[in-house]
Amino acid sequence: MLASDSVQGFIEEALTRKWDALQVSTALQKAGYSNEDRAAIMDYMALVPKFREKFCATEHIAKVGAARNSTNNETARGIFLLCDKLALEQSTAQDIGRWKANLWPHGNDATSDATENATGADAEVHDLCCGMGGDSFYLPAGLKVTGVDLDENRLAMYSHNIQALGKPASVKCADVREVAGSNGAKMPASAGMTKTDYFTIDPARRALEGENQRDLKNLTPTLEEVVEISRHYKGGMAKLPPGYPPAEIPDGTEILYLGGHSDCRECLVLFGELAKHPDTVRAVIVGKAGETLAEWTRRRDRSLETLDDDLQEKLDRNDSLEGKDRTYRTATSRSDLPLGEIGKYIAEPAPVLIRSHLFNAAALAHDPNAHLISEGIAYVSSDKPLPAPGFSCYEVLAHTEIATGAVRSMLKEHDIGKITLKLRGVKLDPDAETKRLKPKGKNSAILFYTRFRGEKIAILAKKL
Repeated sequence: MLASDSVQGFIEEALTRKWDALQVSTALQKAGYSNEDRAAIMDYMALVPKFREKFCATEHIAKVGAARNSTNNETARGIFLLCDKLALEQSTAQDIGRWKANLWPHGNDATSDATENATGADAEVHDLCCGMGGDSFYLPAGLKVTGVDLDENRLAMYSHNIQALGKPASVKCADVREVAGSNGAKMPASAGMTKTDYFTIDPARRALEGENQRDLKNLTPTLEEVVEISRHYKGGMAKLPPGYPPAEIPDGTEILYLGGHSDCRECLVLFGELAKHPDTVRAVIVGKAGETLAEWTRRRDRSLETLDDDLQEKLDRNDSLEGKDRTYRTATSRSDLPLGEIGKYIAEPAPVLIRSHLFNAAALAHDPNAHLISEGIAYVSSDKPLPAPGFSCYEVLAHTEIATGAVRSMLKEHDIGKITLKLRGVKLDPDAETKRLKPKGKNSAILFYTRFRGEKIAILAKKL
């Protein structure tokens, strides 16, 4: 029903005219849709602007949509993909997807009209746990793709979406572990699959819609199973949550932390031939068009992933514990930077630098005197401003203890009437605290509530 021209045409009209929920429901009722169908259409309609923003902001997809509409003599409208809320949330967005296309043998020709390249034109890839297809949307055109999933609804989404975007692909309803095991000389003829060169996999992380899976190791399939799957291919990539314990990732892989200026969206693990620089860690800030805005690299250092004895003991007995009681070490702000005083500038490292443990080297490259002001908190103080996009840098105006009277006096002294409150190492309600401070003045500033050598402190600063 959602894939029908009539429903998609209705949704496009409703979005264009900016109808509210009552207008949409009334129009659907007049058109004869049941209560159940109206609810499904309205739920889907809410996702349309979101998936267009996430996947369709490219000339290639716009061109495909225009060509499709022209061929079918339809009213000009945007592309329609099939998805539900959970599939949309977990899918790789177009900026990261386009950047990752560079990692494949064909490079980033995902927006090319060509269907084959001179080199490796017969290379194949399995999109394992393919979902609605986010990881296939931007694969280079020269790769032959098969989407594999156990969920028939997801496969229906995948098939529709791949076709809507004009990208050839086949589908296979199967357990990805069994498909990988059959990907070799001993593959049974009944498997219906040929030997495949590469794989990409995005293990499921949420059991139910709206449930944020905090147990980072509770993936389906598990990382251990992904490693076993990787042995049946020449190379591949696995998308993990950015906070996944790096100590669990095997040697011989390449680890990439990918995100924008203000987020770290995934930890990408490369296997086999795709791991061009094995046993290295990279942090990459990706632009809106999939370009590299900044990149940092280091050799993998297991000492940064070492667990203390107490934490290791907790991990050793995790198998017998419920998920909520388990303990896992995640990537933190651990750093080799020394402790020091609050200097002229304070900087927030980009999340990809924090997750990858690369912010210390990145800071020292610009100021050899860069230091932390409190252990375990990723605020870097320096004599020179640290550059964007790796850091958001602020000039320190003043600092004081976190006490209402002291902070109010500091704000009054600098004529601050509008504040943006940033918290790290201190827990409180930002909105309630802003109301309590009642700032009155002409200027704007950033107010950090954090710690200095372990003690709570308020730092007033302005953004550079």
